[in-house]
Amino acid sequence: MTPLLEVDGLHAHYEKSHILHGVSMKVGQGEIVSLLGRNGSGRSTTLKAIMGLVRPTGGRVILEGKNVAGERAFRIARSGIAYVPEEREIFANVTVAENMRIGRQPAREGAASWTMDQMYAFFPQLKDRQNTAAGMLSGGEQQMLTMCRSLLGNPRVILIDEPTEGLAPKMVDVVTAMIREICNQGVSVLLVEQKLTIAMRVSKRVYVMGHGQIKFEGTPDALRNAPDVRRNWLEVN
Repeated sequence: MTPLLEVDGLHAHYEKSHILHGVSMKVGQGEIVSLLGRNGSGRSTTLKAIMGLVRPTGGRVILEGKNVAGERAFRIARSGIAYVPEEREIFANVTVAENMRIGRQPAREGAASWTMDQMYAFFPQLKDRQNTAAGMLSGGEQQMLTMCRSLLGNPRVILIDEPTEGLAPKMVDVVTAMIREICNQGVSVLLVEQKLTIAMRVSKRVYVMGHGQIKFEGTPDALRNAPDVRRNWLEVN
């Protein structure tokens, strides 16, 4: 597999705290890859370092053969990587439709091209509330909006951090279906998800992190057959 996105030996610090210690991983075209681990293992920092929101202190982030590590976040977004943060970070004082328009970028050759009509078809609630200030939405609706805004940038790869956190079970199913459809359209997904059952169900491959390092790489079936990995790096002791 020729990776669309490759992270090679990535290091990152928060001031004097060394958070990422040589993280390496690959994401192929149209592949869902999950990054698993306990809270504090470095998963979210990995996404932020890829996106340029945390400046890497070593290593490479290679998108389609080009190293983008250390670039400004807006340049990384323009290169074809989108980011859905756990905090959602909508623009609360403007409408749903305006939030989505803010995220639009031109179509990319060889990449899926998304429209606002497609977003409304996925999430009819947003169409019903398109003229409502985004700050008035529920948590689940804000999560939908953040995903839609990111997709309207027509990315090659989308980084999604804890998309089902705090959502009702029905909304979890909707978001999970959306992630699958993103993949079906050829967009690669790097997913951080605390709910292990969801990550195992949607992913082609998984990585497990601990102490800022990759401790396991393999298929969901391989992880199911690795009780020591689950016990040491995923389960709450």
